[in-house]
Amino acid sequence: MLFPTGHRGAATPAPVVPSTGRLTPLGLDQVRITGGPWARRQEVNATATLAHIEHWLEREGWLGNFDLAVSGGLAEKRRGREFSDSEVYKLLEAMAWELGRRPDEDLQSRFDAIVLRVSAAQEPDGYLGTRFGRPGQQPRYTDLEWGHELYCQGHLFQAAAARARTGRADDLLVDVARRSADHVCATFGADGNQGICGHSEVEVGLAELGRALGEPRYLAQAALFVERHGHGVLADIEFGRSYYQDVVPVRQSEVLHGHAVRANYLAAGAVDVAVETGDTELLDAVAGQWARAQARRTYVTGGQGSHHQDEAFGDDWVLPPDRAYSETCASVGSVMVSWRLLLARGGVEYADAIERALTNVVATSPAHDGQSFFYANTLHQRVPAEHVDTDVVSKRAEASLRAPWFEVSCCPPNVARTFASLAAYVATVDDGGVQLHQYAPAEIRAELPSGERVELDVVTDYPADGRVEVRVVAAPAGDWTLTLRVPAWSASARVRVDDGLVREVGPGLVAVPGPRTGGVVVLDIDAAPRFVVPDPHIDAVRGCVAVQRGPEVLCLESVDLAAVELGAGAGARGGTGRGVDDVVVDTAVPPWEVDGTVYVRAGVLGAGDGAGAGAGDSNGAGWPYTAADDVAPRPRPELHDVPLVAYHDWANRGPATMRVWLPTL
Repeated sequence: MLFPTGHRGAATPAPVVPSTGRLTPLGLDQVRITGGPWARRQEVNATATLAHIEHWLEREGWLGNFDLAVSGGLAEKRRGREFSDSEVYKLLEAMAWELGRRPDEDLQSRFDAIVLRVSAAQEPDGYLGTRFGRPGQQPRYTDLEWGHELYCQGHLFQAAAARARTGRADDLLVDVARRSADHVCATFGADGNQGICGHSEVEVGLAELGRALGEPRYLAQAALFVERHGHGVLADIEFGRSYYQDVVPVRQSEVLHGHAVRANYLAAGAVDVAVETGDTELLDAVAGQWARAQARRTYVTGGQGSHHQDEAFGDDWVLPPDRAYSETCASVGSVMVSWRLLLARGGVEYADAIERALTNVVATSPAHDGQSFFYANTLHQRVPAEHVDTDVVSKRAEASLRAPWFEVSCCPPNVARTFASLAAYVATVDDGGVQLHQYAPAEIRAELPSGERVELDVVTDYPADGRVEVRVVAAPAGDWTLTLRVPAWSASARVRVDDGLVREVGPGLVAVPGPRTGGVVVLDIDAAPRFVVPDPHIDAVRGCVAVQRGPEVLCLESVDLAAVELGAGAGARGGTGRGVDDVVVDTAVPPWEVDGTVYVRAGVLGAGDGAGAGAGDSNGAGWPYTAADDVAPRPRPELHDVPLVAYHDWANRGPATMRVWLPTL
């Protein structure tokens, strides 16, 4: 039942390769992104971000920890947090995907050098880690709540799976990971240590390594870890066992809860286990948790996690924009879960969620030059940050400017590995044809399960434009179907095959049967800007609107207010200018677009607007609450055409205030 001989996609160069499921992913050897925003992201990632991460790992001593493991002195000289090894492994995974996408001699040499240093630190029994187990350090696995030993090894397994799937199953990194996985299975097997890791990741890492190497023992161990969650295995902490998903068994939980990254990683591992073992009960449970989290615990940007103190999901409908934590890694994790559910079940809602999170959180984290990052992704920045020193480690990014590196730097390499493998999330195949899930200029050269070839070129300016042309370079001789996605945010769309009849379609999947070689399928999606209103249960933004253009959530940034005489100093520390916190939007005028810029009709509240006698003034003096009978009608402010910017582009022009949800007149 586990990894049958010759299972499909065993060597597919993609992050997720199930042995069974509704859809089969296409890998980096079958899909190439050729242009548009995602191609630019991939280029910056390859030419700038990977070297940037490598530099900081070396400079901060996190790579050097592996050298200390060989030479001695780890107890006295080790640097970085307990989980710093994982950032090295995520870099190796990003490098492996990038080498699979586009071989490069220099990158290959740097990759090999890092693997040699990691390999030298591995102990004879396969254990690999720099924080525990050596003279002067705590013994191994004595702090499963916070130690992250299994978490780190899980990222090692994912890096090795990437290396194996990109044609290097005999690589030293794969050997290192295999020995580490054997150690984990021997230590934590059915008759061994019954513990789990306080930060899930080993589950998904074991499952993917097992798939990549055809080793069922690794999946069996992943299943043991998944089932142990929720039984009070770990010690209680100030945040409660919910923090690390140890308060209710996975298959009994109704919603994703606790630390948002951990919850998503565990859910991803649970889907892997469910798919490979045919456990429909477990798969149904995770799908239900995903659906409720998307409906009630996810921001309009696709971000997840509204608690700062524990980086956790809030309760249903608790989504304050100014307190959004929305960690970048949580959205990487949500993409991992959504993609696995999509492959297992084929639902269009999963592709919509992937697009939302990638476009509005993962793409928001890195600056345009790929060398500074957001850790958290607020939806309302009230006070502009000071300029961030490009040579200083940040405590953690709860600021309005990206930082080059953090004391906890999980997000930069997580973004890097996602961008390097991005083409593997574009398309799938099944017995009937090809499914296109994400839109970007691309070349798709696929083989159907029947062995017949399908070759497609995707031509589009998406998301700036809603037109997607799929040019059929080569089609099977027999029957086949091209399936396209109309996103839920599009009220309508039109599809046309060659010069034939135009068909009106709504959100969901659109099947185009049998396009032939030389044909062109054109999908026109309504990507015009529009107002979005929140569910009335979301107290924090009741009475507000957001603006969305295609998949992009937009925002108001204070640097754009001076041009329309709405106050350049808005919200500045100690400043008196009016700004993003004072802007109100006239929803009677729909948002419109001119030369790529979206505008809304808006004005600013004057001092004391909206309040009656005794209310506070613009300097904050006085009591801000007034009897309802004493409230005077609010004068209508002077309205202006106010430009908005894509949320993923904000904070690239210096310190600023910003908001996504805009109050209305």
